[in-house]
Amino acid sequence: MAHRADNSDIVGPTGKIPGIMVAMRSAEDLIAEAAVADVDGWGFDWLAGRATEERPEWGYARLLAEAVAGADVAIDLETGGGEVLDECPHLARDQHVTESWPPNAARARQRLGPRGVTVHETAPGAPIPLVDGAADLVTSRHPVAPDLAKIARVLAPGGQYLAQHVGPSSAFALIEAVHGPTTTAQRRRRHPDDEVAAAEAAGLAILERREARLRMEFFDIGAVTWILRKCPWWVPGFSIDTHHAQLLAVDRIIRRDGAFVAHSTRHLLRARRQ
Repeated sequence: MAHRADNSDIVGPTGKIPGIMVAMRSAEDLIAEAAVADVDGWGFDWLAGRATEERPEWGYARLLAEAVAGADVAIDLETGGGEVLDECPHLARDQHVTESWPPNAARARQRLGPRGVTVHETAPGAPIPLVDGAADLVTSRHPVAPDLAKIARVLAPGGQYLAQHVGPSSAFALIEAVHGPTTTAQRRRRHPDDEVAAAEAAGLAILERREARLRMEFFDIGAVTWILRKCPWWVPGFSIDTHHAQLLAVDRIIRRDGAFVAHSTRHLLRARRQ
């Protein structure tokens, strides 16, 4: 996969429904529109009024803002285009971010560079570009495959890891509608029990763990097509040509029920290096 290798949430204004003009358009027209829409960066404004997802009650953006404002040296892993971090009114004295997908890294430099943030464009799976014990805070929102040992290495004793992770079986109702059945192992992937065990094995003490199951709604097949393009790891090998019949099947469900409903899972982890 090209940029981010796990499910991430849809940022759509909860409660909106598509306008009558969208609802009356053909599936082919909606799919064609979504096929050429911009999917760079890590914003989801294109889905406004076309899809929604509940947000976890803990409010990660607020927790992130509080954490970085009090940090000396901090690094935000897999920052995307820096959209979430840029919402923070105050950043760490020495703020770093990493991003491996070049279009997102370019956006992060454009967005965060003027705020004095060091943007590290890293290869997927590369070591975190800080020396041992350099950071008093490591953060991440929806990391691909968080390596807790690497995170512990760059944290100073007493330093904290704050992250919102994607949980198991996230958006699988939609994934299975387009891709086909998934395995038990696939549904187990990203389980918080496993990640907590990995954190503790790396020398991190869990301070807080919270979990949520969140309703997702897709109001037109264009929204489905767009999210599958933006998150290509949901359905590996997805293309409009190879999955055209499945898209039309999902379109029929949306027109019958008013929306295609799936659920995402998220868990919040806060840990401290012992």
